[in-house]
Amino acid sequence: MFITENRFWFTMSFSSLLRCKTLLSLPCRTASRRFSSQTDGEVRIAKVLKEKFPFATSLKVVDISGGCGAMYEIHIESDEFRGKRTVQQHQLVNQALKEEIKGMHGLRIFTDVPRK
Repeated sequence: MFITENRFWFTMSFSSLLRCKTLLSLPCRTASRRFSSQTDGEVRIAKVLKEKFPFATSLKVVDISGGCGAMYEIHIESDEFRGKRTVQQHQLVNQALKEEIKGMHGLRIFTDVPRK
């Protein structure tokens, strides 16, 4: 795992990456789906985060791997982050998603504190 610009990146084995054919066929790192329904992975991750951060005022989970579940982007705003540095906020999210992260290639986390 390494950190760059407040983003945490996790590595995955080459064989696991090959199973994600969608990710490999994309022309760039970030893909956007053309449909509005959530993937099973997005729903599962959102459920875990809603349980861990029940007072979150905003939560958005997006599968940025084109739907195969290898990479996600999470935007979460919660008062629980107040007074914590960005890295501490991200550690809380990582801890909440400890089991889900094991099967991911990458995870982008964006946290914020609600404005009063």
